[in-house]
Amino acid sequence: MRTLITGGAGFIGSHLTEALLDAGDQVTVLDDLSTGRWENLAGVVDRPGLRLVRGSVLDAELVDRLVLGADTVYHLAAAVGAFTIRDRTLDSLRTNLHGTEHVVTAAHRYDVRLLLASTSEIYGKNDKVGLREDDDRIIGSPTKSRWSYSEAKAIDETLVTAYARAGLRAVTVRLFNTVGPRQTGRYGMVVPRFVGQALADDPLTVYGTGDQIRCFCHVADVVTALPALLAERDAIGGVFNLGSAEQVTIGDLARRVVALTGSHSTIDHISYQVAYGDGYEDMMRRVPDCRRARELVGFAPTHDLDAILRDVVAEQRATPRAEQVLATP
Repeated sequence: MRTLITGGAGFIGSHLTEALLDAGDQVTVLDDLSTGRWENLAGVVDRPGLRLVRGSVLDAELVDRLVLGADTVYHLAAAVGAFTIRDRTLDSLRTNLHGTEHVVTAAHRYDVRLLLASTSEIYGKNDKVGLREDDDRIIGSPTKSRWSYSEAKAIDETLVTAYARAGLRAVTVRLFNTVGPRQTGRYGMVVPRFVGQALADDPLTVYGTGDQIRCFCHVADVVTALPALLAERDAIGGVFNLGSAEQVTIGDLARRVVALTGSHSTIDHISYQVAYGDGYEDMMRRVPDCRRARELVGFAPTHDLDAILRDVVAEQRATPRAEQVLATP
């Protein structure tokens, strides 16, 4: 297959690039390096089937040209991370809306099969245990930038759905807290941030009460499912949750990281107002029901939270301190 991965130098994209190269695909990576890094692809940069293109999904002509030469497209490029959305709201909206429109329009024009990476943020404040793909969205006021990422991704999904009615062969996946090696804490991602702070014996900064419940899924489990769904004929036109159902509070996560690393770190609580500014809203629980993906392609995460944390700790211990990026408000 000739495959285009937008955002292919990012955290998830780089793992997907490796997996598809191993499967024999010719892979073109498009990335503007705003959050991705070519260093993420260091292990495969010399592979003959890999082509690296520095550019943006906002460049409609470039996107059109690259999609024309592809059999499949994985659209992962997006502005991500709570700090990015807070600090660069307008740029984030442009990337997540116009960039997706360019990719989807080109995929439809050239009849290229497309996978859209969406997000659990779609569900907003819906804290049902076992969120299913057709459950309602519960979103706060549009005057609060907290929800702009969710709104943009919802429009992306609506755009794909509309094009699918016109013949686009597309699959949408909603990712629930994908974590693992190469993820940075710079943009607010909690696991690499906690691990980096613990290894430095710095205080682990927990935003809010720490009672928020999340589920974390290893990037290796997610990357296995993406091509399986895109290749499955019965998945076309569908939306699929991908994540783990193993629940943990953010406070317990911090304590587990301290114990695993043998750190002398304390755990400090910081208010949402201090961390994110006025008007920030959070959801207390986010747990997916991944039955659709399990029944269709056998999706079943094989890494529990302890295994995920061990992998992140091992990577950060092997990375020089100067190359690690920690995030504090």
